[in-house]
Amino acid sequence: MRATGVVRRIDDLGRIVIPKEIRRTMRMKEGDPLEIFTGNSGEIMLKKYSMMEGLSSLGQNYADSLYKVSGLACAICDTDRVVAYAGQGKKDAMDMPVTKDVEEVISSRMSYFKQFPNEKNIYTHNGASVAAVGMTPVINGGDCAGAIALLAENGQVLTDSQKKLLVLTAALLAGNLEG
Repeated sequence: MRATGVVRRIDDLGRIVIPKEIRRTMRMKEGDPLEIFTGNSGEIMLKKYSMMEGLSSLGQNYADSLYKVSGLACAICDTDRVVAYAGQGKKDAMDMPVTKDVEEVISSRMSYFKQFPNEKNIYTHNGASVAAVGMTPVINGGDCAGAIALLAENGQVLTDSQKKLLVLTAALLAGNLEG
């Protein structure tokens, strides 16, 4: 933990304002849930809450299974970072921040499927060697917790079976989230 040098007062309703620069740096948006922690020395810590974070081993099992069945690399992301990955490049992908393109798919709450080989590539994280050919949001109780993506190179498009697997896996994962 590092000091920012910013001091804020609590208002009469118990609120404090998180400075815009910190919100931008930490990728916090209006409506984002924050988890509150307290320390023994009087510290109050805020952390962006991720429903997906508690499912790390289950999420990894889903990613591994989807990779084995579909034959394509799989990335599972919360709204900020890659939380599970199966396939080549796992070491480079884990815990990497998601790209703006992934954030847009998540916020749209709509599945994305690449339809043409020369269509714009959507990468799950900077430096990714493979692009998303299909991505489905993980929605639980009306909240969008993240997304699952199947990844490939060379402009491949998904088969109908692979699309159904992706949507099914997102629904199964959503059913395991705490609401």
